[in-house]
Amino acid sequence: MKARALPGRPEVRLTDLGFGAAQGGNLYRVTTDEEFASAVDAAWSAGVRYYDTAPHYGLGLSERRLGAALRHRPRDEYVVSTKVGRLLVPSPEDAHLRDSAGFDVPASHRRVWDFSSDGIRRSIEASLDRTGLDRIDIVYLHDPDDHWEQAVREAVPALVDLRDQGVVGAIGAGMNQSAMLARFVREADVDVMMCAGRYTLLEQGAADDLLPAAETSGVGVVVAGVYNSGLLSQDRPPADAVYNYQQAPAELIERTRRIAEVCETYGVTLPQAALAFVRRHPAVVSTVVGVRNEAQTVEAVRRSEIAVPEELWDALAAAGLLAAPPGRDSSARPE
Repeated sequence: MKARALPGRPEVRLTDLGFGAAQGGNLYRVTTDEEFASAVDAAWSAGVRYYDTAPHYGLGLSERRLGAALRHRPRDEYVVSTKVGRLLVPSPEDAHLRDSAGFDVPASHRRVWDFSSDGIRRSIEASLDRTGLDRIDIVYLHDPDDHWEQAVREAVPALVDLRDQGVVGAIGAGMNQSAMLARFVREADVDVMMCAGRYTLLEQGAADDLLPAAETSGVGVVVAGVYNSGLLSQDRPPADAVYNYQQAPAELIERTRRIAEVCETYGVTLPQAALAFVRRHPAVVSTVVGVRNEAQTVEAVRRSEIAVPEELWDALAAAGLLAAPPGRDSSARPE
């Protein structure tokens, strides 16, 4: 599988397809240890070498499972990213309850927002302990939407210091919006941004702010949420399709179906086109797709390998279904 180095951190190379480990934290429903391990095995066999997790995912369960699944792999052959900004604080009084943030795990800990210098260091120490890794390759500030001042004043300098020490390889932020990510690119010493849901086949808001800023500044962009929470994940979206973690509006479902019809005339499915589209932009260094088991991993890899005709993008634009002009073909990327 092709890999691309971060523009400012050539030692950090990300495969075109990245493994999203939120489901390893029992996102929405229980995933067994065996299911998750088989997903990692299948990804590794396919050449995937970039794996993304976070303390938020299952109150640390995703980090523990990912660390265990990678422990016997050669450390210099893969890249792991995790996130900071939510400290996990023991909450034994709630251990009999289930987590209320969408993960099917006991509420044995509670999440506490903390973008202070001390909080960042404590979070990374805890992540190193849970994963069993000797270093974290990429650390993202996780959803600092309401914490800009503390994030840029305390968290970023702390991450820069840890990067200089070699504890982490590259730093950035991961969010479900693009405007603040673009601001980080313009105003902070960052290497890579993770943008979830704001640059997809359905919507391209990040093309107006984050992507041009990243390209100008030599900052890599990892695209997550490529299926817009599910709306683009099936060949034809059902009436109860999800968009941004909620029921999709009827007009959006209809627009997505029109996109799917155009894709089918060019011999590709909606999810195949969704993956291919985001990878075309020259600022995009990797696309992270969440998977739960071996079957989902194999399907994600298969979709990522489909060759999509160039004419599809022009046809979608001509039909008024693609707001942003197509980017450069990913096959033209430098290795």
